Amino acid sequence: MKILHTSDWHLGKTLEGFSRLDEQERFLDELVTIAEQREIDLIIVAGDIYDSSNPPAAAEQLFYNTLKRLTNGSRAILVIAGNHDSPERLTAANSLAADHGIIIMGKPKSQALTGKFGKLEITETGAGYIKLSINGEQAVILTMPYPSEKRLNEVLSLDDEEKARQESYSERIGELWAKLSCHFSADTINLAVAHIYVVGGEESDSERQIQMGGSLAVDPAVLPDAQYIALGHLHRPQKVKGTDKKAFYSGSPLQYSKSEINYSKCIFMIDVAAGEEACIEEIYLHNYKPVEVWKCSSIEDAFEKCSEERQGERWVYLDIQTDRVLTREEIRGLREQCPDIVQIHPIFANDDQQVEHEVQDYKSIKIDELFRAFFKNRKGAEAPDEILQLFYKIAAEEGGIDETNSTKD
Repeated sequence: MKILHTSDWHLGKTLEGFSRLDEQERFLDELVTIAEQREIDLIIVAGDIYDSSNPPAAAEQLFYNTLKRLTNGSRAILVIAGNHDSPERLTAANSLAADHGIIIMGKPKSQALTGKFGKLEITETGAGYIKLSINGEQAVILTMPYPSEKRLNEVLSLDDEEKARQESYSERIGELWAKLSCHFSADTINLAVAHIYVVGGEESDSERQIQMGGSLAVDPAVLPDAQYIALGHLHRPQKVKGTDKKAFYSGSPLQYSKSEINYSKCIFMIDVAAGEEACIEEIYLHNYKPVEVWKCSSIEDAFEKCSEERQGERWVYLDIQTDRVLTREEIRGLREQCPDIVQIHPIFANDDQQVEHEVQDYKSIKIDELFRAFFKNRKGAEAPDEILQLFYKIAAEEGGIDETNSTKD
């Protein structure tokens, strides 16, 4: 059986307010092409399909159009919910999706429909596992959509409720895996898919934490003895450390923050048969619009850099060493030369002295002056008149400023 493992699409996600839907659509076009060229039997999407529980309509349309293109009557698709997804919203189309060989699981206790759907046949299902047949191959898949503590408790039996409260999150995950693993057999392909944080995984800045200081972290020792474990949540492609089990995070398909610019994005292809070791291949993805950080020694250097590099597709974080704030005209000029600047960050040589001075003297400074300084520090420019007028109005209403004793003109 040939399997593709992908995750963390985060459809609808933005970068500092800039839409990424165009790049996401290009990735999904690439995914469809790979599935066709490699003659894939099963595609596993390990959670975080969307970036929020209430995704924009364009993101939902892109998701369903892609599922339609990926399934061709002889290919199965398994999707589980991540911590960013709404399980109810994700599974709303299940009755239609099942007819096309698409299985969508929202919660750990979810059960798929049994029956024959094209060349896919689901022969048995229960809370957290699926037995299926496709193209003459038999597989058992243990499924664990994002298991919040509440959802995990729903799966455990009432007799185990008190025990579950006393055990750690990781032990309870391990207990659930152990119960489900009884469905594995020597004559089936044995797989698992989960959206969890496993201890030792390398994180980036763009993931929403689910481990809460370690309490929702899973020990790699409790992972099931599957031939392949497809994981979602971490955005860096990686093998799980601390275990010899074949457990992998496929990572996100795009660079979703500055912390993700130093490694390539990929999906995994798994070629596996019953009773045999899985063969795993990294398939690297195109970087359609890279995230870059430009460090400039002066405002003039920044203009020169933007002029020289204005061609090409990229998202730019612009760090500028300067001894003064940028004017609105300068910021506008930089963005006109390079429209894909997502952030301009002025770096002042005497930042530390300025901060120390402000901390010592802020009580003697009028509130509107503090607001002007705050805006300048964050935006690198003077606050526009309309912003100042709005601030004055709000502050006056709250009693935080005496308009007759402010510094406004």
